[in-house]
Amino acid sequence: MTGFPLPAELAARAREILAGRVEPVPTRDAATVVILRDGVEVYLLRRKSTMAFAAGAYVFPGGSVDARDTDQAVAWAGPSPAEWGTVFHASERVARGLVCAAVRETFEESGVLLAGPGPDSVVADTTGDDWEADRLALIDRSLAFADFLARRGLVLRSDLLKPWAHWITPEIEQRRFDTRFFVAVLPEGQRTRDVGGEADQVAWRRPAEAIESAHRGEIFLMPPTYHTLSELSGYDSVAGVLAAHREIVTIMPRAVEIEGEMRLVTT
Repeated sequence: MTGFPLPAELAARAREILAGRVEPVPTRDAATVVILRDGVEVYLLRRKSTMAFAAGAYVFPGGSVDARDTDQAVAWAGPSPAEWGTVFHASERVARGLVCAAVRETFEESGVLLAGPGPDSVVADTTGDDWEADRLALIDRSLAFADFLARRGLVLRSDLLKPWAHWITPEIEQRRFDTRFFVAVLPEGQRTRDVGGEADQVAWRRPAEAIESAHRGEIFLMPPTYHTLSELSGYDSVAGVLAAHREIVTIMPRAVEIEGEMRLVTT
């Protein structure tokens, strides 16, 4: 049990929490989507160094559930919110929010939209100016995701998502998320693009190559991202990833003191 060494500030906070002098902050529901393409490459974004959470880290698209993701009904194809709730051990309402957030955040942060005119179709291209205007309106929350889909006559394709993992931010962090991880294949005809916002760089990388870059200190990966990339590096095809059996087990890394040093461990 070696874990990740904690910087001084987090180590001090960890000791305060372990001693019961500081209460952990509550979590927020969130969704993250690993976009895959042939060759088992994944889409990664580098968060701007000015971000309050995970500054400079390479991450998958994702973000917090918007209240409207849970409250507003959308046209839906694929597993129902109740079925997703069973998979992720969540209520139907929370599961609806998670899936909607997964699709919405993926579009906001990559331009990829897992929705189509019908239950068996998917949008072929989202690079026009009108799509960009809608994407920006979703980001600034002036447009609700349900209204976006309804106005365009689109059906959310929950069947294009595969459940992958469940991570909860450690109690020592001051911003905490209860995050469900999904994987999805880049739809035919669509392409990712550098959309800016919270990221200052994007890249398609093979999982093993991203891990090697992290070991060389060229990129920074948070534990959930590193762990997910490690798992994906064991597959030689996208079909293999999609066929993999996944039992969703909640993981919340915790701080422990090892030989006088505070470290973050996942076991």
